[in-house]
Amino acid sequence: MRRQTLIALGAALIFGLLAVFLANTYLSATKARNDAQGTSKIAVATVPLSFGVDITPDKVRYVDFPNSSIPPGAFQNTAELLPRGTKRIALMPIAINEPILASKISGAGKGASIASLLPAGMRAAAVRINDVSGVAGFVQPNDSVDVLITRTVSTADRSVQATDILLQNVRVIAIDQQSRNADGTPKVAKTVTLEVTPLDAQKLALAQEVGSLSLVLRKPGEINNPVVETVSMADLRYNMYGGARYPSPAVVGGYGSAAGGPVDGSATRITVAPKPRRSAPAKPPAPTVQIYRGVQGNTYVVGNNGH
Repeated sequence: MRRQTLIALGAALIFGLLAVFLANTYLSATKARNDAQGTSKIAVATVPLSFGVDITPDKVRYVDFPNSSIPPGAFQNTAELLPRGTKRIALMPIAINEPILASKISGAGKGASIASLLPAGMRAAAVRINDVSGVAGFVQPNDSVDVLITRTVSTADRSVQATDILLQNVRVIAIDQQSRNADGTPKVAKTVTLEVTPLDAQKLALAQEVGSLSLVLRKPGEINNPVVETVSMADLRYNMYGGARYPSPAVVGGYGSAAGGPVDGSATRITVAPKPRRSAPAKPPAPTVQIYRGVQGNTYVVGNNGH
């Protein structure tokens, strides 16, 4: 009788412990699921914050955010964001109602640091600009630009002004200290900070000494143009350079090769042969017109008896 009692008590104890374990597991999973489906408050910006702007309590508010979607580096209270009344600085643009993340602002009590925005192996180089070369203030941090250099080039018998593409697809880190005025209008800056390689930083330093630099705003994600040429005073006209130079990338292959011949037949090129000079009293040959349609060329005589 005692043996049967002990066996029953042992079995009850085992089943009791198993029931407690299963209940605890269920309750823990339910709590985790409820926490994931719940919300927590995180800090967001109440006004647009550009590079160098102080982050103060009046520019921050706290909104409910799904716990499962809270981004890393978010701040859930003022003690985390601005401990002991210290201030932080925006290192990149933050829009209204955008979460304020640790990766977008400086450390507590520290100033704006360009170095914190640089990827490994890159450098920050500042160049001088004006209202024209800086695209009238419409270049903003994180935009991509091409850098042009205009300088005097000396040849064998004269000196000419020429413009080259110095760098392509360069990211803008900062424009002065603030990129916009207090009323939100674009600010005409005097310096721009670019993210470049060490070699390109050397090129920028030399280029500022020998010429003037200009920025050309480019579409995000656009690939670099492999065809880069020097433009001089002789090129200040609106034509295709007689077919001897490359057209823009959008029409490369559609207007002819570098030698002037048609490439794929997508355009018709007309070449007029000038009337030759007279070298004898004999009757000069009639002028001709050579017309290309696709890759087939035909020559026609121009005159009273021609076509």
